[in-house]
Amino acid sequence: MSRTLRLALTSTVLAATLAACGGTEGGSDDTTTDDTTSTDDDGASADATGGDGTVTLYSGRNEDLVQPVIDQFTEATGIEVEVRYAGTAEMAAQLLEEGENSPAEAFLAQDAGALGAVAAGGLLQELPQETLDAVPETFRSADGTWVGLTGRSRVLVYNKDLVSEDELPASVDELTEPQWEGRVGLAPTNASFQAFITAMRVLEGDDAATSWMADMAANDPQLREGNGPIVADVEAGTMDAGLVNHYYLYEVAQEQGVEVEDLGSALHFFSEGDTGALVNISGIGMVGEQADGEAQLLIDHLLSTEGQTYFVEETSEYPMIEGLGAPEGLPALEELQTPEIDLNDLEDLQTTVQMITESGLL
Repeated sequence: MSRTLRLALTSTVLAATLAACGGTEGGSDDTTTDDTTSTDDDGASADATGGDGTVTLYSGRNEDLVQPVIDQFTEATGIEVEVRYAGTAEMAAQLLEEGENSPAEAFLAQDAGALGAVAAGGLLQELPQETLDAVPETFRSADGTWVGLTGRSRVLVYNKDLVSEDELPASVDELTEPQWEGRVGLAPTNASFQAFITAMRVLEGDDAATSWMADMAANDPQLREGNGPIVADVEAGTMDAGLVNHYYLYEVAQEQGVEVEDLGSALHFFSEGDTGALVNISGIGMVGEQADGEAQLLIDHLLSTEGQTYFVEETSEYPMIEGLGAPEGLPALEELQTPEIDLNDLEDLQTTVQMITESGLL
């Protein structure tokens, strides 16, 4: 295992272990104004909230993806956001280690499992009902401590010259068959892959998840550190296919300045409730008791029409609020044939990481 992979895995194990213990001690994904400050419907000035004009955000999402929408918020409200960027697992681990002494006021995570782990550590505060009601019940926590900001579907990205349409699998189970030997990319240390395995455990049981991972390991998968490298290799033709989140292909198209349909690779959406069709979220929770409402204003902005439009148009992710359609070229969220799963059940990262480690995928 490479040093980078080992460090990524260690961060995830730490986050999961601390969450399991209660946490009591602690790209890809991943200027204050004066009284005359103008505001819009998405927020208010620092003076209006009686705050200090600053929000400290721990972000497990990549700076290139989320900093522009955070800048939108600062421009609209005059409230500066001090962002600490790292992997979602690393940020969750840091929050749980810092505990009540954490300077964080909000936690932006790559997946529901990490938010659930931090919430289980008692660090997230219940959000206002108005905020919860803005997001469908499917995409928010049962205890009201976090909400989804964007939706992302698991898919198989494939090279159109190397994989014919009649080869495309109906289920992720088919990827363990001999015809896929050495052809499929996986990112075992990535949070989205770990959430996918956790979903498989919830839907099919630990034995089925263990069997699938062992069969995949025996089928000589191509391992990468994240979704981005998988999509890049599939597009370059050095890998036939890979399991990723859907929006990474759109990122490649944006980088190359072409339409996604003009790329050499495409997305295959699994159907009929297959685990491979899991729709997870990126989401946010408010950390600790706060004397002002500035972190809440940040959450409000990210769920506003302006904030959600940014995610649809710039990162090609599904919006969480009503009134906005799917990113161009993607099926509507309600058209996806997703598995029936409660995202609140994805918080057991510790067992998942242990199972991945023991499976031979690392």
